[in-house]
Amino acid sequence: MNTALLYHLLDVDPADGPAELLHRARGSRHLPHLVLSALAREDVRMGEPARAELRRARARADRYAGLALDLARSTGVRAIHGLPLAGYYPADLLRPQASLDLVAPGEAALWQAVVRLVTEHPVETIDITLLGDRPHHTAVTVRWPAEDPLLDPWYRVGLTTAALPGNRVTVPVRPYLVADEHVECLIALAESQLVNGRHPAPGEPPAAPDPLVLLDLSCLAGQPFEPAETAAVLAAYRLAPEAAALLDLAAPLLPLGTLAAVRTALTPELAPERRRRAEAAAAPRLPVRHGTLLRRTVIRHTWDEARLLGSGDSHHGGALLLTPVADYLLGAPEATPTLADRSTALDALHRWDTRC
Repeated sequence: MNTALLYHLLDVDPADGPAELLHRARGSRHLPHLVLSALAREDVRMGEPARAELRRARARADRYAGLALDLARSTGVRAIHGLPLAGYYPADLLRPQASLDLVAPGEAALWQAVVRLVTEHPVETIDITLLGDRPHHTAVTVRWPAEDPLLDPWYRVGLTTAALPGNRVTVPVRPYLVADEHVECLIALAESQLVNGRHPAPGEPPAAPDPLVLLDLSCLAGQPFEPAETAAVLAAYRLAPEAAALLDLAAPLLPLGTLAAVRTALTPELAPERRRRAEAAAAPRLPVRHGTLLRRTVIRHTWDEARLLGSGDSHHGGALLLTPVADYLLGAPEATPTLADRSTALDALHRWDTRC
C-alpha cells in the first residue's frame, strides 16, 4: 500500500499534494492517522504538531494491542474486527481504530473483563445493551478520556458475547467466528456492510464504498483464500450478498488478488440467501434493550453474571439489570425514561438493597 492508493480512494488529485490529502482524510473517520503514517513513511516534510498527533495515535494503537493481549490472557476474551485487520497492514502504516472490539466466550468472561477495565482505568461511561430475550446476548461499551481529551478521541472498548449481531430480522446473531484469521476478517468486513446498511436492496444503486473498508480489502487481497471454502463459510454466516457487493465495489478500484476468485465462487450462494431472507422477513424482530444508568456501584467481585429484576409498574422497560459494576433500567432503544420511571426503578433498587 502506498500514498498513490490513498489519493485514489480519497478522490484527491496527486497534484494537489499531501496537505489536500490530509484535509480530505479528516472528513473520513480516523483516516488522518493512516494518512500521516503513510506520509511519514515516504519522508514527506511535516511539522511537530503533525508528528505529535501521529505519535499519540501510535501510542493509542499500542495501548489497545496491550489491552487486548492482557485481557485475552486473564479472561479469555479476544479481539475481533479492527485489531486483527490492523495486523495485515504494513508495520509502519497505522490502521485507524476508533475502538477495541472484543468477544467473550460467555457472560462470566465478559464481566471479568469489564471489572478489570473499570478497576485499572479511569472509566467514565459504561453502556449496556441486551440482544434477544431468553437467552440473551450482552454488549458492554466502556469509555475513558485520552491523555489529551481536547485533541484526541476517548478510549473506547466494546465487549460482547455475540461476535456478529446480524440485523435483528433476516440475519441472526452468530456468536462465534472461524479459526482462520484472514477469513474471519473478511467476514467482519461483510458484517460491517450489513450493520451499516451499505448493502443495497435489489434495484437500489450501490452505496459509496468506505475508503477504510477498501484499504482493509487491499491488505487482505494477498492472503491465501481458498475460493470455494471461503464462499461456503460466508454463505454459512449468511453474508454472501454483502461480501459479493463489497467485492464488486472494490474490483474497479484495487487489485483483488485471491479475492477475485472468492467473488466468483459466491455467485451460486446469492439467490439461496436472498430467498432465505425473504422468507425470514415476516419473523418478529429480535428484541433489543438498552440500559439507562441508574447508579455505579462498588464492584461486586463475587458476581459472575448480571441479574434481571422486575421494576414495578415502569412503562419504560419493566426490568432492572444489576451488573457487577452498575445498575440499569432497561428499555427499548428509542425510549427515554421519564423521571417517574427512574424514581420507580430507584425505589425497586432500594427494596432490593434492604432485602440483601
